[in-house]
Amino acid sequence: MPLSPFHLGPAILLGLIILRYVDLPTLIIANVIIDIEPMFILLFNLDFTHHQFLHTFLGGTLVVFTLTWIMKKVRIKFSPLLSFFKIEQKASLKSILVAASSGIYMHILLDSRIYMDIRPFYPLEVNPFLNGNLSSVIDVYMFCIWSFIGGIIVYTIRLVMLKIKFINRVK
Repeated sequence: MPLSPFHLGPAILLGLIILRYVDLPTLIIANVIIDIEPMFILLFNLDFTHHQFLHTFLGGTLVVFTLTWIMKKVRIKFSPLLSFFKIEQKASLKSILVAASSGIYMHILLDSRIYMDIRPFYPLEVNPFLNGNLSSVIDVYMFCIWSFIGGIIVYTIRLVMLKIKFINRVK
């Protein structure tokens, strides 16, 4: 998906549902980071298909480990943002690694269903996930949109529960 906004839906929904197991900032970044590849290809008008090495499980795995290493170093800087959104979370190497893996591979799987130029099992040329029809594209986009809406609902429920907990504590 160009420039990744649709990938935020599944990241937010999954991240809020399994918040105790994954690092939310890492999951969100992981879901969009590999789209720097098509962005650069489009931006610099390069003569490549839009989805190259980073949209493979091999390339994605390299991104997983790189992102995990970077997020382990800078994760503390995301704490004020999480606090602003009333999401308290302590990150561990495990939660960062699980989030990076989940986000990267979810992105590759979603894009593999709709883009003919993706070879998820590179160096093999096969893409068993590609359906090749318009309904697949619509299904993936609708899944992402509904996931975003679901994420908003889950987030709203979390806020209401926090408010109730706060009110009960004050009484």
